[in-house]
Amino acid sequence: MGNREDLLAGAKRCLFEKGYSRTTARDVATAAGVSLAAIGYHFGSKEALLNTAMIESIGSWGDVVEKAVAEAVPEGASPRERFVATWDCVRGTMIEYQGLWAAQFEALARLDDMHEIRDAFRAVQRDARLGMATMFSELAEVPDTEDEVMVGAFHQALLAGLVSQWLIDPSQSLTGAEVLRGLELTGARVLG
Repeated sequence: MGNREDLLAGAKRCLFEKGYSRTTARDVATAAGVSLAAIGYHFGSKEALLNTAMIESIGSWGDVVEKAVAEAVPEGASPRERFVATWDCVRGTMIEYQGLWAAQFEALARLDDMHEIRDAFRAVQRDARLGMATMFSELAEVPDTEDEVMVGAFHQALLAGLVSQWLIDPSQSLTGAEVLRGLELTGARVLG
């Protein structure tokens, strides 16, 4: 790996271990085994590096879930079975990705004074929503339509809630079957 890749790997490690705000440029440089100057040269700022590392880590998480879903969902599974299995796969990643989720929530709480991360999240929002829609679909990739973006946004909202519940108390976070049951109950009340 070159310095750029080493910096990204070091930044990811720091995000998972120390969080967003507590990670210093020196922490990243030390974790990467490179000089402090390399951060400025390759990324311009520590924040730009951490933002890139966070977005890449979220993408890696999506890849892990996608692989787990492919292994867990049998061919011909019903949409309900796929929904439950996908949420169970998401839940199954929580321990490994706990540091990432905590760092993301930390960054989200500071968006007013961290414009770079807001811009970084905004730039990938549509793709992230399409990725979430795909994760819950039997398709290799959903079409880029407003309906699929809406489906993905709905799953993003569920994900944020599930992650926050898990960070507070893993024993009270919902299983896939419980998420489905909640959706059924809510649907019955709202849709009649």
